[in-house]
Amino acid sequence: MDIRQQIHEMKLSAPEMAASSIVRRNRALALMAEALEENREKIFSANERDMAAAQEAGVAPTVQKRLRYDEGKLADGIEGLRQLQELEDPVGRVLLARELDEGLVLKRITCPIGVIGVIFEARPDALVQISSLCIKSGNCAVLKGGRETANTNRVLFELIRSAVAKAGLPDTALLQAELHSEIDELLQCDEDVDLLIPRGSNEFVRYIMDHTRIPVMGHSAGVCHVYVDRDADLDMAVRVVVDAKTQYPAVCNAAETLLVDEPVAEEFLPRVAAALAERGARLRGTQEVADLVAAANLSSDVPAVEVMADDEFSREYGDLVMGCKVVDGVKKAVSHINRYGSHHTDAIVTRNGVSAEYFMQMVDSAGVYRNCSTRFADGFRYGFGAEVGISTGKLHARGPVGLDGLVTYKYRLVGEGHVVADYASGEREFRYREL
Repeated sequence: MDIRQQIHEMKLSAPEMAASSIVRRNRALALMAEALEENREKIFSANERDMAAAQEAGVAPTVQKRLRYDEGKLADGIEGLRQLQELEDPVGRVLLARELDEGLVLKRITCPIGVIGVIFEARPDALVQISSLCIKSGNCAVLKGGRETANTNRVLFELIRSAVAKAGLPDTALLQAELHSEIDELLQCDEDVDLLIPRGSNEFVRYIMDHTRIPVMGHSAGVCHVYVDRDADLDMAVRVVVDAKTQYPAVCNAAETLLVDEPVAEEFLPRVAAALAERGARLRGTQEVADLVAAANLSSDVPAVEVMADDEFSREYGDLVMGCKVVDGVKKAVSHINRYGSHHTDAIVTRNGVSAEYFMQMVDSAGVYRNCSTRFADGFRYGFGAEVGISTGKLHARGPVGLDGLVTYKYRLVGEGHVVADYASGEREFRYREL
């Protein structure tokens, strides 16, 4: 059976999955956690094969870090599964209950989206996060991981699928696509797939968006900013900037641009340049930034600032490189972010409540932060258990997409033989009452 037929069969069984009890769905999550724990060595062995192939192929070190599935990522995955079990069932929640007339009751109730296709590059831990969220929310999922971790993905998927079946959920709830050609086939399944969620590079996500009629939820770039205001605690600002850039530079919520308010630039820029250099990172910036850092006569261990032009500020580095510019006040910072950013996550460091409120109100991004790192833009850190991705769009879901982003709703109307003709003729009138 080819993948299109398998996806069609999945679509037909989606209502059964949607109707499954929360007891079974939580049981599946518990069994998934047990399977990961009991098969850790099998998983690590598969990942070692993938890592060896990546090293032989000359894959960049920052990307290799994303391919690695080690004790830390296993522990995070298991913790995420346990956290998910504790969360409220997102399915069947009553969002609206209204009596339209006596005996005629309308309810709006959450329900699963249906069949979700998730295409992700590199990170095998994404497979665990995505499948667990889809199961908890009553959705079926088609999973396509990157070829760089094919061995790891195959082992993880088989463990997860077995756990789902053991819990009594439909056998067709999960499907793994392994061939690269199957991506294009998946993109053509607009009659059977309700939503696509791509996770990967800017070019990868844009390709998905441009080659399908299926609705796509995701982001095509992660150009995040940290703005250091004139009223910032500069020690705090250094900590925030260093974490936002260097804690995990390859991911979409790492900061790519540093904006510094003009009154503190002369003092702050040399300090942050030195702190970034200690973590192996360097600044690119305007001529003004380069001059201010050079004038401080820092140690030779601190690289000179490479001069860049304004038209480069939309660049996503995904590496230990950070663009930098001096701006005159919070309004100029906001204007820069809204022009060059990707509407992902942006932060201000300040002790000034007025400036902070202006920034958080006017920056048009899915996440706006004060005095903390952009790296907090993550479903696990938000307490969602995990995330299927981050959406920079404004329809349906925005920011880290957890359980709430994987359900939609339907209207249920229950009457007692009510017909519209009675209301159209004036014989009866609507008597709206909230229940």
